[in-house]
Amino acid sequence: MSLFRLILQEMQHRKINFLLGLVSVVIAVACLVAALTLLQADEIQTAFILEKKADEVKEAGDQLEDAMRKITKGLGFNILILPSNQDLNEFHLTGIVSGTMPEENVKILAESKIVTVNHLLPMVAKKITWPEKKCEVILTGTRGEVPLRHRALKKPLQQQVPKGTMVMGYQIQQKLGLNVNDKVKLMGKDFKITQCYPERGTADDSTVWINLEEAQELLKMQNLVNAILALECNCAAKDRVAQIREEIGKILPGTQIIERGPPALARAEARNQAHASAVASLEQEKANRLQMIKRHADFAAVLVPLVVLGCGAWIGFLSLENVRRRAPEIGVLRAIGLRSTQVFGIFIIKAFLIGVIGALIGYFLGYGIGITWGSLPASVNPQEALFSGRWLLLSLIFAPVLASLSSWIPALLAARQDPATILQEG
Repeated sequence: MSLFRLILQEMQHRKINFLLGLVSVVIAVACLVAALTLLQADEIQTAFILEKKADEVKEAGDQLEDAMRKITKGLGFNILILPSNQDLNEFHLTGIVSGTMPEENVKILAESKIVTVNHLLPMVAKKITWPEKKCEVILTGTRGEVPLRHRALKKPLQQQVPKGTMVMGYQIQQKLGLNVNDKVKLMGKDFKITQCYPERGTADDSTVWINLEEAQELLKMQNLVNAILALECNCAAKDRVAQIREEIGKILPGTQIIERGPPALARAEARNQAHASAVASLEQEKANRLQMIKRHADFAAVLVPLVVLGCGAWIGFLSLENVRRRAPEIGVLRAIGLRSTQVFGIFIIKAFLIGVIGALIGYFLGYGIGITWGSLPASVNPQEALFSGRWLLLSLIFAPVLASLSSWIPALLAARQDPATILQEG
């Protein structure tokens, strides 16, 4: 009778022992594969969530930064480009620019490749007595913003004042009792009031705005401006003012640069905080997901070895019990000429076959558990994403080796038994 036939008959005759051993292998392999499959599902889900979160954070960050940009843009121009002949002490004391520079400077600046500022606005401003109304005002002439040639057009911070129109500050409007659509004379020229600003609590409340060209004509300042207003970019440089001064100084030598500190600082801090909040949100989500995966991996690292060791011990116990119960049969087989190596082979090959069958069943059981319990995005096919030929091969190697090693000592004991002693005892 062939060795393989003996093994099959033994498994058929001792079904309970065979099934208990098979169940042990199935449990060990299923636990291992389920743990690996669930961890892979976690990794796929984490990658998907982080990718989605990164997109959401980017979108939210862009929206937040855009909102901050719009809010902080309301703080107004924060860079003043002043003439070289302007006394800065006088400017700080009075708030009025008395020096002048060619209007051509704003064109030179707009046609350069400047990167540190945006929204160029030339202006003239002078404190005058309004002859017709007998009151002092700050007369400001302004035009539309001059676009930078090398950049896309941006929405202006301040709208152009068309010719023949006037915009009034709050205090002047209240003092003179004027309203929108009223017509007034200023230094002999007719103007129509198109807008009255609400109270700002600054010198703007005592200011009237008219078109730049008309203001230059009234103030005898043709082709001259007192200052160029600008909005600084949110540069990463630590000393933004120095960077702006250096760049503008190369384009317009001799000019003086002043930064209005609080608005500029508020703008930069708001934008930087918006970006930092978006990045921190993504990093927190990433840390939470990695911590969750680590907890699952730590749990699997404890559970799987315990299950495998327990199943291995159980297989060994079943093999030892099988050897003890089959002692008379082993004695008969040895007496009719079966060698000790063949007896050893019966138990080892049987264990190996149990390992192979258990590996196949255990792999697909663990794979099914992983698909059922694993959280995957709806767009991912779990059968394709979680199936692993490498783990199936690992199972087909691991399970037979585990079963064979667990049965090794009982098989040696069976092979070394003396048939004469066994038959005599029987």
